[in-house]
Amino acid sequence: MLFRRASRAPLAVTALTALAVSGLGACDSGPDAESAASKGPSVIAPGRPGEANRTLSAQDAAEQRAEDDSPNSADVSYARMMIRHHAQALRMTELVPRRAESTGVERLAERIAAAQAPEIKAMQGWLQEHGRAERDDRHGHDHAAMPGMATEAQLKKLRAAEGRAFDRLFLTLMITHHEGAVTMATEVKAQGNNIRIEEMADDVIAQQTSEITRMRDML
Repeated sequence: MLFRRASRAPLAVTALTALAVSGLGACDSGPDAESAASKGPSVIAPGRPGEANRTLSAQDAAEQRAEDDSPNSADVSYARMMIRHHAQALRMTELVPRRAESTGVERLAERIAAAQAPEIKAMQGWLQEHGRAERDDRHGHDHAAMPGMATEAQLKKLRAAEGRAFDRLFLTLMITHHEGAVTMATEVKAQGNNIRIEEMADDVIAQQTSEITRMRDML
């Protein structure tokens, strides 16, 4: 998201400069100047790509410094896909109590489930809040093609494994699964526009990167 916010920086800086100038005038020239300063000089606001620049009053420019974080298609797609992504991770963790040998793997699975189940609910709530359906099959999303998703063949093999063989396969698949989630979160930070989605993506990156390191040490 750095490029998106950077594109707004000239407007914010220009507006702040205009307000500073008008403030200085008010200090030097008394009530009349203060009244004029409240209107402030005009500010040229750069238009979006394909749009002309706009002339704003200092007051309008200051108001527009508040960031518009209306969700875009990348935000909505991220929430929809990450719900599916997390759901598969939960299905994998459900196998652990009956098949794992390592208590470390059991504790890891518990942490994953404890984190990702609430995240699913948060993303479902976000979609509902913004009037978006949880699924949009009209666009033919291939959820199996999402980064890090285990194939049905891999899940079948995991369900058939036990003991140490299960532990190793679970860790291997979950590392790949987490790496896919980090990729998706990184992409939405660059392409999305909603602050809440960015915050959720930050949480995914921080938590799952840490868990990737822990899982690699357990192999």
